Amino acid sequence: MNSPLPPPSPGGEGLWRRLRRPSVKYSLLTLLGVGFVAGIVFWGGFNTVVEATNKEQFCIGCHEMKDNVYAEYTKTIHYKNRTGVRAVCADCHVPHEWGPKMVRKIQASRELYGKVMGTIDTREKFEAKRLELAEREWARMTANDSLECRNCHAMDSMDTEKQKPRAKKSHELAVKNNETCIVCHKGIAHHKPQGMKEDEE
Repeated sequence: MNSPLPPPSPGGEGLWRRLRRPSVKYSLLTLLGVGFVAGIVFWGGFNTVVEATNKEQFCIGCHEMKDNVYAEYTKTIHYKNRTGVRAVCADCHVPHEWGPKMVRKIQASRELYGKVMGTIDTREKFEAKRLELAEREWARMTANDSLECRNCHAMDSMDTEKQKPRAKKSHELAVKNNETCIVCHKGIAHHKPQGMKEDEE
């Protein structure tokens, strides 16, 4: 014979049991409607925050970025050019697709640790770590086949006949050897670090 269930503890039931108990006040339709609206509000808020962290002003909110790599970037063709098309930080460092973007945001959280610990809070500290930081970013971009570059540039859209001879030869070799953009364009927006390996140069 089964023993009777113990009486509920004074003061109420456990939180999980209360959450699982059916509602006696509200209809299923009401609960679904409230859940649907709450989901939209949450999703909108989440995306608003994610997009805010993609803005240039957010990226250069700390002097480590503003005084180092951002200052270098403002002197490149990605910042100012004849067509007026500007690639901001997130265009080159954050994928556009939702899944890879979320992975990148999680990876970038290590920068918060670096900020708190002060690992690159002076120009000297930044330069000492520049090669390590650059190699990490190059490896990431190599692994994803320069996904961020390809959001704007595509090899099959290039008219190599309109390129300078050196660029024409390099791009045709890259297609032939199935190479990705970052192999040749490491110094496109920021100064190359000292101590690079000869093959990276």
